[in-house]
Amino acid sequence: MVPATFTTKTFPRREQLEAWCAWHGSIFDVIRSPRPVAKGFRATHRNWKLGSLGISHVVAPPLHTERTKAVIRRNPLDHWVVTVNKGGPVDVKVRGSSVTVLADVPFVFSMADEMSSTRSGQDRLRLFLFLSRDSFRSIAPLLDGANGTDLATPQGKLLADYMTLLVNSLPDLAPGDGPRLVTAVEAMLGACLAPSADRLAVAKGPIDLTLMERVRRAVRTNLHLPSLGPDKLCREAATSRSRLYRLLEGEGGVAHYIQRQRLAESFTLLCDISNLLPVAKIAELLCFADASSFSRAFRREFGMSPSDVRAASLIGPPPVPLKDTRFNGVQSFSDCLRGL
Repeated sequence: MVPATFTTKTFPRREQLEAWCAWHGSIFDVIRSPRPVAKGFRATHRNWKLGSLGISHVVAPPLHTERTKAVIRRNPLDHWVVTVNKGGPVDVKVRGSSVTVLADVPFVFSMADEMSSTRSGQDRLRLFLFLSRDSFRSIAPLLDGANGTDLATPQGKLLADYMTLLVNSLPDLAPGDGPRLVTAVEAMLGACLAPSADRLAVAKGPIDLTLMERVRRAVRTNLHLPSLGPDKLCREAATSRSRLYRLLEGEGGVAHYIQRQRLAESFTLLCDISNLLPVAKIAELLCFADASSFSRAFRREFGMSPSDVRAASLIGPPPVPLKDTRFNGVQSFSDCLRGL
């Protein structure tokens, strides 16, 4: 999917903030930046429109914005909005109440209400879901109940991680995935706003994919730690041991999954001609008992020895590992949508 993109980077510095204000003028009628105009306002807004669902990825410097009665009268959109700010807090005032929304915590508000937000500090990334009222009626009471509140709960953190995974996956999705994506987002919102057995069952695919992404990140971060195992993964992925085992059942289990990721990292290192570490040292860094056990596992995984991979990389293009990257039969985010 290709987003509609607007950026101020092509404008002269002194015109960048004005261009940003003009672009958003139909939604916000007060936009101020603490940064001097002469320093510029380099910002980018990417937006995907999927029928009743809009998804935005915005990177911008510190900013104060307001949606007032005047702009609501001119542009009476009443969409719900779910937003996540990455990297720092945002001060928000909506429906007469003020709240400081922390980084990575979703916040829900309605565009039918007056609101203001103030972001300080450095350039920030923000993610947005725009939900048409007419098309999300099944979760309308849940969204209305959450209006003007932050979701500082484990379910809220799950939703924030899902939104990040969703935006990162959008460029690889086909336009035909749009309707299923809307269904997945609706299911995920229902499960995170008001968890119940039925809602969690409907959102199982998106939830599992989000948890699996947490597991992947945790494994990548801790590949070189001997203590990497089920306990550490459960803590870092914020999931139970039984859920972790179910997630990785199709991967041959937790230990097998960790080993495969370590072997994949070793393959990358051996293909890097600037890396002069001996095979035994690579085995040690990636927590294998010894070079012999590492070499046996490597050959089983890739059909060639570590020395073969290094030698091939030195004389020509690095070899391509033959491996299955599917997770429980799911190759990609798009595959997950097809199960809905």
